[in-house]
Parts: sequence; structure tokens; C-alpha cells
Amino acid sequence: MWSRRRTLQGMAAIAGMAAGAAARAKDRCVAFTPTMQQAKTPEAALQRLKDGNARFVAGRALHCDLLEQVRSTARQQAPFAAVLGCIDSRVPPELVFDQNIGDMFVARIAGNIASADIVGSLEFATALAGAKLIVVLGHSECGAVKGAIDDAKLGSLTGVLQQIRPALARLDYQGVPSSKDKALVQRVAEQNARDAAEQLTSRSETLAALVREGKLKIVYAMHDVATGRVAWHG
Repeated sequence: MWSRRRTLQGMAAIAGMAAGAAARAKDRCVAFTPTMQQAKTPEAALQRLKDGNARFVAGRALHCDLLEQVRSTARQQAPFAAVLGCIDSRVPPELVFDQNIGDMFVARIAGNIASADIVGSLEFATALAGAKLIVVLGHSECGAVKGAIDDAKLGSLTGVLQQIRPALARLDYQGVPSSKDKALVQRVAEQNARDAAEQLTSRSETLAALVREGKLKIVYAMHDVATGRVAWHG
């Protein structure tokens, strides 16, 4: 009798934990509202993305009703974060961070550079639309970084790659730089992401003021295209 009672108690506990997990997952599927956005601190916004990437890497991504999110955000949006990422097809921020429709502003450009248009877009995302966090998301095996290292020239892309070249110069690399050097590619990609994060405040007093006031946090991170894992910096 005692053994059966313990078994039933154990089953009840497991069912309770499963129900709790289901309830939390359902909460995560609710589209962000202005009230939810205002209540979110920059630190909590960062933790939400860290938790999302952990789910993604573990194969436990949420499966929400996307059409319901479309309907919920049709009249308004209140994203809690913004991501500046590369256009690389292997690094979709919404999937990498396991977020939903209406959760994040996403700006993508080759090499995740902080161009004037990108800075202006992020000013909108934060100062006007209320996002509490900006993540500059670099990644491994970046083609734009490789092109910058090799000083490639191709139409308008040339100007984009030139904005990545300073990251290489800052490393004080000895020898002839080559995109075949995988360690160098990773170092330049990390430096480039760090530079972009710093440029957001050096090129925008609007963003700098939000950071000083504690209303905004800016970090950079690196995504590993081989594992899906994001390493956080800043």
C-alpha cells in the first residue's frame, strides 16, 4: 500500500511539473503587449534571449500558433528587443533565440555592420518603439568577414566590406591575412561585432542616452553555425 501511494504521489508530481511547463510554454506564446514591454527590464530581456537559445540548442523550441500571433499583433507591436544580425541564411534570429512574431525587431545586413541606416532603424526600435535590448549578433564562418579579410571587390558590396576592414586592422595581425585562416576569421568576426556594438552609442546620442538612463542595454554575441549556440559578450 505504501509503495503504491508513493508511486501515485510521484506520478502526481510529474503531472504537476508537466502542467507547469505547459503553462509556461503557453505564456511564452502570448504576443508581447505594450504593458508587457514596459514591465520588461533590459536585463530580463537579455535573459529571455539566453533562455530561448538554450531551448533551441537543446531541441526544445516552443511550437506556438503563428497565425494566432499574426492576429494578435495585427493592430500593434511591442517588441522587447532588437537584433542587428548578418544576412547569413544559417543565422535567423527569431529561430536562434526561439522567439515569436512581434517579439523582436530584426535588422540584417552583410557583416552585421552599424551603418547610418541601421543606426537610425535601431533608434526607431528603441527610442520610439520601446525595445529594451539591442544584440549585435555576429557568427562563425561569416562570408562578409572573409571577403573583408581578402579585401574583395564587388560592386556596392565593396563599400560594405570596407566597413569591416577596421576590425582586422585592430588585431595587429602579423603576416598576410587570408580567409583560409579559420582562427583569424573568427577573431575578426568577434572584433567586428564588438565594434558594431560600440559604434551604436558612439554614432547615436539617442542610443547613448538610453543606455546612460538604464532604459537600454547593448551587447554583442557570437553564433556558432555548427552548433546553434550563442556566446554572449558585454
